[in-house]
Amino acid sequence: MATTEISLILSIFLLLTLFNVSSSSTCSSPKLTSSFNSCNQLPTLSSSLHFTYNPSNKSLSIAFTATPPSASGWVAWGINPTSTGMAGTQAILAYKDTDGSMSVKTFNISSYSDIVEGKLAFKVYEKRAVYNSDDKSITIFATVENSGAKINHVWQVGPGVSKGFPEKHEFQTDNLQSKATLDLNAPDGGSSKAADSTSDAIKKKNTHGILNAISWGILFPIGAIIARYVRTVDSADPIWFYVHVACQISGYAIGVAGWATGLQLGSKSVGIVYTSHRCIGIALFSLATLQIFALFLRPKKEHKLRFYWNIYHHAVGYAIITLGIINVFKGLQILEPEKKWKSTYVGILIALGGITVLLELVTWIVVLRRKSNRSTKPYA
Repeated sequence: MATTEISLILSIFLLLTLFNVSSSSTCSSPKLTSSFNSCNQLPTLSSSLHFTYNPSNKSLSIAFTATPPSASGWVAWGINPTSTGMAGTQAILAYKDTDGSMSVKTFNISSYSDIVEGKLAFKVYEKRAVYNSDDKSITIFATVENSGAKINHVWQVGPGVSKGFPEKHEFQTDNLQSKATLDLNAPDGGSSKAADSTSDAIKKKNTHGILNAISWGILFPIGAIIARYVRTVDSADPIWFYVHVACQISGYAIGVAGWATGLQLGSKSVGIVYTSHRCIGIALFSLATLQIFALFLRPKKEHKLRFYWNIYHHAVGYAIITLGIINVFKGLQILEPEKKWKSTYVGILIALGGITVLLELVTWIVVLRRKSNRSTKPYA
């Protein structure tokens, strides 16, 4: 059984490493392309940025195009003069009013909880917006003064506007990765470097997800199945124990690697916190570490404390499995991969669940037969 399961895990790992997140932004508008010197195909939110930079007066003329998630939604583009994230961004936002006209406003996003409409830190003029009824996109036109040759720019889309104020956008992968450094002297604004940076971040997130899915979500449950059911086979003793320990230690080692990549991602994503996913991850790491150390303190079978150690060991083990599976699903929700990847993991859990039910039935049959044989055995 162990060989089949290890092969299954390796196959899943190889399949998951092929997963990537793609974007589909274009710079194909002939009118915009002929009106601006450069075009940046932004890596997320199916958006693009046409621009012309004048180094003599440091003015930047832009045409930012994106499609809001709904007809009443908004799109925004901005410059962050102090950082690379959303907090601190000086943003230009546009949306279609109920009367069909276009509104363009400026917002100072000093923090994620403090968004103020008003003047920006730099001059903005000639701002307007155009709605394209063919693809439901919105294009923001504006000219910015004193931009500098390199800028940190941020773009975003949202679901709607309430009383002239933008509603919160989604916090999915595309929304959280909608930021880059723009090199205004480069023909494409340095879009190739930005794409490489985004691709690297996505690869790290995928690696984090793969490692944790294999460790907490697959190896630990398999180790528990081996400990509970294979041990009932007399000929499997003590092989079952070594296979069980190998599964759990391997799962822990892979889980530590996944936890470390999570910490690295967190340190590079200031202001972006998945609280429940993070807390469960910390709990998992703590419980698993405690479980590994408890292995070296395991009393002998005849010791009076062995009964209580078994209770502790089983309780912590099942807690790790439960929390691990929950956190894998939370991670899938954050990453938003193609539906087939979630379906694959659900299929693995169903398979492990089916194996568990079958082995539980077989185990009870074996135990009852042993009891029956003992009760019918004649006394000497």
